[in-house]
Amino acid sequence: MSFEAWTIFALFWVVFVTTPGPNAVNCISNGMSLPLPKAMLGVLAILTQASAFLILSALGVTALIAASPTGFFIAKLVGAGFLIWLGVRGWMNATRPAPATERPARHVYLHALAVATINPKSVAGYLAAFSQFVQPGVPIWQQMAVIMPTALIITTLSYTGFTLLGALMGKAALGAVFNVWVRRVMAACFILYGVLLGTSSAPSAKG
Repeated sequence: MSFEAWTIFALFWVVFVTTPGPNAVNCISNGMSLPLPKAMLGVLAILTQASAFLILSALGVTALIAASPTGFFIAKLVGAGFLIWLGVRGWMNATRPAPATERPARHVYLHALAVATINPKSVAGYLAAFSQFVQPGVPIWQQMAVIMPTALIITTLSYTGFTLLGALMGKAALGAVFNVWVRRVMAACFILYGVLLGTSSAPSAKG
């Protein structure tokens, strides 16, 4: 991959992972309600998902999934239902104090991994990256040696930033009313993402 192509890819990935979505909302929520070391497990889960999707994209699996209307429809409904459920539960629990230690580390990690995996941006974003930036005629794993570290470093910086933002918001939310409404806004975001995912069409490899 040439330096120019790498620069374009890096800029694309910055926009991709800094655009607010379910992952960002979940990181902010973790930062607000959990000690920072435990909240960072959410970032680790996102990196796990990103690594898996990058490898699957290189192998063409996500393109195959996107090309299957039935598979996409089922995955879309399951993901939409999960996000809407998270939003409804978050709205109902917004008036309750957010526990700082009740959630086990494993739950934080698996919860973030689930959110990242059904993120409606993911399939479209990874397909766009590989359809636009992978060079034909060059061994794919040679290109992955550049693409993966770049994508994972940018992803780490982005979602660490969202987590720190949540931690700062949590400290600033001294008034109970402000805290409740911040949590309700984030819950509404999950519901909105779920509705958008449920009504979305299959991503195009060239989109």
